[in-house]
Order: sequence, then C-alpha cells, then structure tokens
Amino acid sequence: MKAYMVLDIGGTYIKYAVMDDKSKKLEWGKIPTPKEGLDIFLDRITEIVHHYSNSFDIQGIALSSPGAVDVATGFVGGASAIPFIHGIYMTEKLKERTGLQVSIENDANCAALAEGWLGVAKGTDFYICIVIGTGIGGAIVINQSILRGANLHGGEFGYMIMGESGKSPLQSTWSNVASTNSLVEEVERKKSLARGTLDGEEIFRLAEAGDTIANECIANLFKKLATGIYNLKYVLDPDKILIGGGISKRPDVIEGINSELAQLKNDISTLDITVEACKFENDANLIGALFHFLNRK
Repeated sequence: MKAYMVLDIGGTYIKYAVMDDKSKKLEWGKIPTPKEGLDIFLDRITEIVHHYSNSFDIQGIALSSPGAVDVATGFVGGASAIPFIHGIYMTEKLKERTGLQVSIENDANCAALAEGWLGVAKGTDFYICIVIGTGIGGAIVINQSILRGANLHGGEFGYMIMGESGKSPLQSTWSNVASTNSLVEEVERKKSLARGTLDGEEIFRLAEAGDTIANECIANLFKKLATGIYNLKYVLDPDKILIGGGISKRPDVIEGINSELAQLKNDISTLDITVEACKFENDANLIGALFHFLNRK
C-alpha cells in the first residue's frame, strides 16, 4: 500500500505517522527526541522509516521542524531546543540514509497549511495563523502558499514591539507580553511565587475558582493579544485570523479576544475583526507536513 512517512520534530518528542494521501493515519507513535547529537537523531528516524517500509510502500518522508527552514534546499537555520539540527541540510542527510524523497517545512507553517487544506481555513485564499505558547509565532498563507519573507521570518509575529510602559523595546515584544509564558510569569510575580510554580492550565483553573489576580492577568492578556491582532489586521487585512497553540482549545479564550477586538472598533477603525480557533491540535504539524510534501515543487 502506498503511504508517506510523516514526522513532527519537537524538543521533547518526535511524533510520527504513516499516512495516506488524504492524511489518514495508518500507523503512528512517538519517541523521545534524542539529545546525544545529530547522528543518533538521524539513526532513530531512519529506524522508524525502515520499520514501516516492511509493511507499506513508503513514497517519501515529510518533516515538520522548528527553525528557519529553507524548503528549497532543506537547510535548517535559526535555533531551537534541538541545537544540532540547525546549520545542516536535513533533507540531504535523510535522503542519503533512506534513498527516499524528503521534504521539510517549519512547524508553525505546517500547522497553518493543515488548516488551509482540511481545517477551518479550507477554501480561504488569504489567512494568518497565530500560534500562542511559550512565545508567539505563526504564518501568513496566500493561495495555499506560505509568505516566507527575505530572511524566512515571515509570520514571526512575536517579534512585534508593543511598547509596554516601563520596558525597553526589546523587552516589550508581543511574545514577551502576550504569550502563555508571559501570563504565567505575571501571575507568579503578582502572587510572589517562585518561577515555575504555575502553568497556564493552573492559572485558568484559579480564575474559574474566582482568583482575582488570575482573572485580572487573563483579562490583561486578552487586551494585549487583541492589540497585536488589530495591528496585523490593518497591516495585512487577511480573510481569516486563526489562533493556535494549547490556549486556543479554550472557548473562553477565543471569546475573550473577540470581546476585546469588538471594543477596538470606532468611527475610524471600522473593521469587524474576529478570530477563530484552529481545528487541528496534536496532528496539525503532521497534516501540514504531508500537505507540503504532496505539493512540493
């Protein structure tokens, strides 16, 4: 049976799946991301490919990867929690080991492509996907193609400077003031808790239980997210704005952001700006990597 080996490279795990050309998962699993170095990393991926090659006619390998990915050459630039994958031509390395065609795409771009192929942006010509987590990343998609930029930084929304009072410009980037990580740091600081005491899920549980500080910080987060989204809407004017990342699974987050966006409308700023949650969660990067492989030029 013809199939594709699809892998999502993460700092903690490598998730993998054997998929058909409609994105159906035929087999799947995950392994801890090797920390020993590049050779062991490549060995583990090659072992997975060879294992499933006994049962499936593997047509190629599709990778979702962190970093500034050059899809034309397979070179992985930038930085991530897996330092040894950067500064190399990943597709060449794996093609040499497996004899298969290999494609690679940035992980946030994969998530966005998945939404345009089979998710909430299906049939949409122009949309942006904002991924909120430790920082803020994302992608700009026009006619099913990623707008990459001259330095492969298209969609790096988290670098926008928000001008927070009392902070230097580079301390007030969108990632630093409106990410899940920034929410956790703010609540811990205001509660005089040690760093690492809380996480995002715990803060929302505190808010639901009536904790005043948690509720105030979440409301502040929605305002900061809405401000950045407002700016992106007026700069890019996409058809849709999607929110991804773990926080997007909460309906109250989407409702909170949209409520703040509604309050930014006036006689001059007349656009109705709303956001939607991404459809795909854990499988988004796999689906998008497959789409990229199937549509590579």
